[in-house]
Amino acid sequence: MKILILNGPNLNLLGTREPDVYGHDTLDDLATGLREAFPAHDLSFFQSNHEGQLIDRLHAAPEEGVDAIVFNPGAFTHTSVALRDAVAAIMVPVIEVHLSNVHAREAFRQKSLIAPVCVGQITGLGMTGYHLAVRYFSDLS
Repeated sequence: MKILILNGPNLNLLGTREPDVYGHDTLDDLATGLREAFPAHDLSFFQSNHEGQLIDRLHAAPEEGVDAIVFNPGAFTHTSVALRDAVAAIMVPVIEVHLSNVHAREAFRQKSLIAPVCVGQITGLGMTGYHLAVRYFSDLS
């Protein structure tokens, strides 16, 4: 199974950015942990601080044979109709993941524009949320 792990703005700063909220692990730690936990899957990783690059990766996913996407859109979760539309436009299932519990944070973080076009949302479980999303897709294959 080919799974794209897609991360949005500021997630390149994991490990140093607000570690009390987001933890001390980096995106490299996440990639290592997922590859060790799911060696049978073809996992690819992409992070961008630019909305258009994230949209381009979503659009390319079907052509690249991606079977599923685990997507942490970061702050774009709450603001990007364009990312919502890109997820809705592709025929690849997407799970939205957030490290922190966005529903227990500031009011502006509690509304996701993207979740309604995803197969599910995992929030507040740190890096474990990514593992659970990959496990879900793995169990479907």
